[in-house]
Amino acid sequence: MNIQTTTRTELIDITDRIRTIIKESGIKDGICVISTRHTTSGIIINENERGLRRDIMDMLESLVPENKSYAHNQIDNNADAHLRAVLLGMSEIIPIENGHPVLGTWQSIFFVELDGPRTRNVNIKIIGS
Repeated sequence: MNIQTTTRTELIDITDRIRTIIKESGIKDGICVISTRHTTSGIIINENERGLRRDIMDMLESLVPENKSYAHNQIDNNADAHLRAVLLGMSEIIPIENGHPVLGTWQSIFFVELDGPRTRNVNIKIIGS
């Protein structure tokens, strides 16, 4: 799945795209592995509520400030993005039952951009029967 991001940091809800991919796969029961191929992005599951999305981004800024003298900044000037990605992780595994992802009522799947804007690649692997 290709994703075009528009700002340096953003949360992009990919839940509907994942649901479509699972449906088109024909898999009824199994798992869906979602992973990002980039060291300055992440995959998370949480509630898609505007205030919470802002709180997540504020938390990342608080834990890993952008304007700090990191050693990696001598190379790319994006060490904060790499460090934030370490905190978030690069993948999620979601069960599939009856052809649908098993998510809680308020759970959404997000691609997290930490060093955009860029064109990103997300790998989706569906295993099951």
